Amino acid sequence: MRHPLSPARRRHRPLSFWTALLGSLLMVLGLTSTAAYGREGGRPAAAEQVLTWTAGDPIDRYLTAPQTAVAGRATIVFENSTATGNTTSMPHTLTFGVSDPEFNDDVQLNILANPGDAEGGRHSVEVTLTPGRYFYHCTIPGHGRMQGVLTVTEGGGEDTDAPATSAEVDGDRNGDGAYIGQATVTVAATDEGSGVDTVEYALGADGDWQPYATPVVVNGVGDHTVRYRATDRAGNAAAEKSVHFTVAAPPTDDETPPETSATVSGERDADGAYLGMATVTVTASDTGSGVNAIEYALGADGDWQPYTAPVMVHDTGEHRVRYRAEDRSGNVADEKAVDFTVVEPPSRDKTAPETSVKLEGDKNSDGAFITSAEVTLTATDDDSGVDMIEYSLDGGPYLAYTSPVMVDRVGHHAVAHRATDKAGNTSQARRVSFTVAQGGGVPAPNCAEFDERHTVIVGTVDTGVPNRITRNRCTINELIEDEKDWSSHALFLKHVTEVVDRLRSDGVIDTRERRAVVRAAKQSGIGMPGRSEGYTKLFDGTAASLAKWSHVGGGAFELDEEEGAITSSTAVDGMGMLWFPARAYEDFSLKLQWRDDAPGTGNANGGVFVRFPKVHDHPEEPRPEWVAIKYGHEIQVNDRPDGDMYKTGSVYGFDRVGLGGAGVTPKGTWNDYEIRVVDQHYEVYRNGVLVNEFDNTRGQLFEPPRGDDPGTDGRRFASGHIGLQVHGVSDVISYRDIRVQEL
Repeated sequence: MRHPLSPARRRHRPLSFWTALLGSLLMVLGLTSTAAYGREGGRPAAAEQVLTWTAGDPIDRYLTAPQTAVAGRATIVFENSTATGNTTSMPHTLTFGVSDPEFNDDVQLNILANPGDAEGGRHSVEVTLTPGRYFYHCTIPGHGRMQGVLTVTEGGGEDTDAPATSAEVDGDRNGDGAYIGQATVTVAATDEGSGVDTVEYALGADGDWQPYATPVVVNGVGDHTVRYRATDRAGNAAAEKSVHFTVAAPPTDDETPPETSATVSGERDADGAYLGMATVTVTASDTGSGVNAIEYALGADGDWQPYTAPVMVHDTGEHRVRYRAEDRSGNVADEKAVDFTVVEPPSRDKTAPETSVKLEGDKNSDGAFITSAEVTLTATDDDSGVDMIEYSLDGGPYLAYTSPVMVDRVGHHAVAHRATDKAGNTSQARRVSFTVAQGGGVPAPNCAEFDERHTVIVGTVDTGVPNRITRNRCTINELIEDEKDWSSHALFLKHVTEVVDRLRSDGVIDTRERRAVVRAAKQSGIGMPGRSEGYTKLFDGTAASLAKWSHVGGGAFELDEEEGAITSSTAVDGMGMLWFPARAYEDFSLKLQWRDDAPGTGNANGGVFVRFPKVHDHPEEPRPEWVAIKYGHEIQVNDRPDGDMYKTGSVYGFDRVGLGGAGVTPKGTWNDYEIRVVDQHYEVYRNGVLVNEFDNTRGQLFEPPRGDDPGTDGRRFASGHIGLQVHGVSDVISYRDIRVQEL
């Protein structure tokens, strides 16, 4: 600033084989020992929540896995043991991915567990989770389908929905529907917000509440009620529910053995043989005294073993699995058997496709694409062939790529791309970045508002959802139209619901993000009496609205009606101000967009003046534009890395913000600015982020003090006008969409 005016599949192997294989794999990848992960300074950190994954014999899924968590300290527990159903000593890993830009990469977690290790297959580490999504998977070859996503929320007061609860009663039943001998009650609870904290149950109408950990077995003869409830980590309690049932005594004259059956499942070849593995599932039922036990045996002369889970057979060759069952009256069903063959699976494609990207379009001297860039993606796969290509624009969800993508929004963009082959291998996402500069000939998108803030903000409620560009080239914020003067809250909520439902259908947002936007719309109060978010346009990009403004001092602004903006002149030099004389505002929210259009590699210097008196009421001041400096406040616009210490967001001369505090967007990018003033408290938002707060009661911070400034008592006017600064021909800056709301 030069002057104060500026502003799965495989054969069964021994445990040692898999341990050695995985150890070699981790060494190749450069991964350190699991004991070091999730710790700070080598010592466990205190955890606020416990997240548990379990695994067993299946190689296509984890048996249990959390879906949500709350940001902060957490204990990650991974158990792959006999207790969780591992009967073959099969190892698994729990690994957090860190290479896909769609997911968080700040937790490096690799846990190898098997029933025979030193911990008995149960391991835990402490980590710190941040808001977003984590991708987890098993790294053992053939286990690629063991994967999922953990969604981490901010937690706290945003979650207002109680957990969803349900209960299921199982057991053998007689002809009257009563459970024979015993009934098992299984309770389930889910919470997509902060996550389930506690689940409880109680026996009878007035029994004490007890923590629920495992299914509840009820064997007393008679009528029973089991009540249940759950609470999430945000303190929301689900309403009490209950299940009612009757337990009958087993009949003493039962002479009929159980009914038994078995099924064999798995991928098969053209001859009916199972590829790599077959799974045998045995079932039994008894309507008399109830099933007491099920047994199975491998081969024609194998020993009988208790059947507790489906039997997985990996060895190649012909097999027979025998099975039988006994009821509680001692009746044993005749032995039955299933026969099948397991063969080696054909060699599998384990190599992901290769992707490439081509950017096309006219460029300016700075390498930016003029008006638009066309993004063409290709992928090749020499084995099974490419199945699909996907892309993500500016951090949005991955969408199916079918034709070149046209990006015509001015600003900096990033496109992530990946491909999946017909064998299910997905390539690691790659990224390409580029800039689109303003050009002529392509009309701007027909959006009701202009809002390029980073997140979706409804009224004053920040959802945290990325403000993505939609299929019609408008951002989500622009489609919501929260600045429109809505006649009722219900009408606004209906509009927002229709918008987010359409965006969810288009794949622009997911279900969680849809809920967040709807919740914010409810909290905003927009359309309620006395809480309208309607803003008055002071400048709408037309000559008629510009005519309501007045210019004092040097310099000038030029109108570009096609873009709906005014830009400081490169022909008329000098410092001056364009101000709005028609109204003085007390408490208000002023919103506008500004853009740094300085020539070459330099940065523009400008600012917004607020709460200054009529400039012509001070004849003692020879330069009327100085009235805004001496009696009002200038909210600085200056992204220059050197020079003036007051950067964007500063209250010039009173409250300084450094360059890092406000954040910087590429030159030529429109920025959203909001200045909120209530009494003597000032808030400055850049692209929806609060960059400065200033209370005008702390005294003056000029360095050095200016003796001719009348604001030395620490206060300034409680109302005043609005102005825009022009600094000179080299500090080219543009403004548009200027609107105000009285608070």
